[in-house]
Amino acid sequence: MVSEVLARNVVTVWGEDGRRWLTGLLETLAQVFRDWQLTPDGRPYELSYHYVTAVTCADGTRAVLKLGVPSGDSLRSEAPALDAWAGRGAVRLLRADLDRGALLLERAEPGDRLRDLVPHRDTEATAVIVRVLRQLAVPPPPDCPLPDVLTLARGFDNHLARFGDGGPLPTDLVVTANGLMRELCASAPGRVVLHGDLHHDNILRAQREPWLAIDPHGYVGDPGFEVGAMLHNPDPDNRDPALTALVPARVEQLADGLGIPVDRVTAWGFVYSVLSDVWNAEDWKPGGPSPASRALHVAYLLRSRLSG
Repeated sequence: MVSEVLARNVVTVWGEDGRRWLTGLLETLAQVFRDWQLTPDGRPYELSYHYVTAVTCADGTRAVLKLGVPSGDSLRSEAPALDAWAGRGAVRLLRADLDRGALLLERAEPGDRLRDLVPHRDTEATAVIVRVLRQLAVPPPPDCPLPDVLTLARGFDNHLARFGDGGPLPTDLVVTANGLMRELCASAPGRVVLHGDLHHDNILRAQREPWLAIDPHGYVGDPGFEVGAMLHNPDPDNRDPALTALVPARVEQLADGLGIPVDRVTAWGFVYSVLSDVWNAEDWKPGGPSPASRALHVAYLLRSRLSG
């Protein structure tokens, strides 16, 4: 039931808490099925950091059950983000028990991923992302528990403190992205609830809306931050230059559709691309393979277009 990928990722991220969660997963799953009157509906989805499976509720509602490590931050940020959107541009949160690390979510059907439109219908795919982003751009509710997106800049700080000039990524890129992120956050024209990882694999075809977002990381901050993830996705490990060549047109389309200056879309795209590979480098050891993905190529492309 538990894939090797799920087991490895959970232990890597959550350590002993992750091991305990894996040991008790079957029992937790059975308890949630019983308490929420759910019936499994087929095999679990592809598992990475959470246990996710299709279910049917007692009233016939087709839903998705998502279980994760209760002590982790991911579900505790996902739930309030979905609450804030209340179905606007994203799947609805139907029920939550964060002490058990359980979320019951609306099922997006048929569920085809937006990535299927790339690269041959990339303009259409980017138009979908623009539409979803416009829907998700809601102000944070009172007493919103979501962290400020600026907290992610710690990733740059940690990378530089750990590796200095000897890391797997170009130090000048990391330093530039670190400073630029702080400048962008300080000059934000407004603050909205942010998905934090909105790209082609996290937008599914649905019936209630043509497309709905899933799996938010949940932050608040500058709306421009959201454009970054899609510029080096989908499949960032594929370094095909033809995919990187899609980026300039995406930047123009995002800027036009969202009303964000091109320079700001370019800057946020650069910051996010570097940050993505900084995250990839967290477990890197000297002598190991490079953690860099296509995001690094996108970062170089966008840096050449930064004003100033």
